[in-house]
Amino acid sequence: MKKALLAVSFGTSYPETRKKTIEAVESRLSEAFPECDVYRAFTSNKVIRKIKEQEGLTILTVDQQMQKMVEAGYEEVYVQPLHVISGSEYSKALHQAMKYKDRLKKVKVGKPLLSSFEDYQKIVAWLDSLAAHLQADEAIVLMGHGSQHAAFPVYACLDHMVYQKPIFICAVESYPEIDLVIDRLKEENYRKIKLYPLMLVAGDHATNDMASDEEDSWKSRLENAGFRVEAFLQGMGEVPQIQERFIDHAATMLEES
Repeated sequence: MKKALLAVSFGTSYPETRKKTIEAVESRLSEAFPECDVYRAFTSNKVIRKIKEQEGLTILTVDQQMQKMVEAGYEEVYVQPLHVISGSEYSKALHQAMKYKDRLKKVKVGKPLLSSFEDYQKIVAWLDSLAAHLQADEAIVLMGHGSQHAAFPVYACLDHMVYQKPIFICAVESYPEIDLVIDRLKEENYRKIKLYPLMLVAGDHATNDMASDEEDSWKSRLENAGFRVEAFLQGMGEVPQIQERFIDHAATMLEES
């Protein structure tokens, strides 16, 4: 019986971080599940178009990849999202995949990164390791994407779990906002900030909105507020602990089948 494992992410048009994150996770999935052929799909049509224009590389949507796998004779398809939350992009992947449930013997969709209390605990443990060697006046600020989807409280929940630690969670497009965190950093007398993306890839948001010297970037806003800032363009997909969580979610999906 032909089985496929489809790794689905929002995608990125930045080749270097794509290799370090998405491709790295896909490689780990291939190693962990040799009984499955591993494929890729992106949920962002904008990113797909940009990659086609810049690199001449064709990346398929979930819908297109599912159709291709049906035509190739696969009978079981397991979809593992590489999204951080169960927001709109995850919902899009889920909807497109399940359209094929009557054309295959089995279609299963796994959970995104932050889906259970255990997931949150694992992410907090990773954040603790990032903060392990901070000086007394240093803090870590992480940029999450944020969402207008009902799943947006994920970021606030994670921020609450690191409360009273030198770790602060913010979101670009929802709560908690960077201005609120700047006030908290001042109140707690931090002087130096280390910026990290709380995203699978270090793409456009991390490069421009977080780490650039543009006037409205988080780096610039923190510097204008009096902090010394160091930005790290490391997507979460590069981190072995994060890769392990995606493998765990895929394993759970396969076991439950």
